[in-house]
Amino acid sequence: MTLIAITLVTIGCADVLRRGERFAGRRYPYPALLLAFLLPVILGWLVGLEYAQDWLVLYVGIATAMGWIITSQNAVRQERRHGLPLIVLLGGIAVMALYGTVSATDGSALDRWLTGNAFTIGTGLTAGQVLLIIGALLIQVSTGNIIVRLVLAHIGALRPPGEPQPADKLKGGRLLGPMERIFILGLGLAGQVTAAGLVIAAKGLIRFPELQAQARADADDPTATVRGQGIDELTEYFLIGSFVSWLVALSTLALVWLGT
Repeated sequence: MTLIAITLVTIGCADVLRRGERFAGRRYPYPALLLAFLLPVILGWLVGLEYAQDWLVLYVGIATAMGWIITSQNAVRQERRHGLPLIVLLGGIAVMALYGTVSATDGSALDRWLTGNAFTIGTGLTAGQVLLIIGALLIQVSTGNIIVRLVLAHIGALRPPGEPQPADKLKGGRLLGPMERIFILGLGLAGQVTAAGLVIAAKGLIRFPELQAQARADADDPTATVRGQGIDELTEYFLIGSFVSWLVALSTLALVWLGT
């Protein structure tokens, strides 16, 4: 899982770097691409990758990260081929998972640092496992939002640019989504799966008044589904977006469980 962990850390950091309007219209976000090339090499050295085949698979991770950045950037910018970035991401991770474990050097630079770190003393975590946890957390921040948007666009739950979007009726989704995923991941890692379920239920309670208000507005205005977002369209956006967001958190949680 070490190579997958490095790839997740790389993608998570690159997506945080390219968030915001300054890269929205660019075909190639060069700072993120440069990071996607350099960071895995640095992390590979820190975890002590020894053999050529390990580095070869690491280059697959680099290609996966760069492919994800380019395809997702263009999919959002051009509003087409929204499924391609997901294929690149999942395909690359699958290839690295088939490779299996790596032969890292005993007592690598990162392992030596973790040995004397107060946060990891007594946990028994290796460098690869720590990177996997960090990567899983980073994926929840910006990458999760991108995945949700790509899925919603792929199924047609998003309207063309310039038209009113269902998200306009549900404020704070870009902030609540990462917070929710981080809570689910953190509680899952702590073994509090029931508490993670409560977080999921809480989101429904928070959003229910907004959905109910939209339903009343549509009842008063029969033309709402024609000129704007109807309750069915808004509910579809909310439910699918929520399920995809939860799937991102639970999938990374499963990876961490398998890797630790």
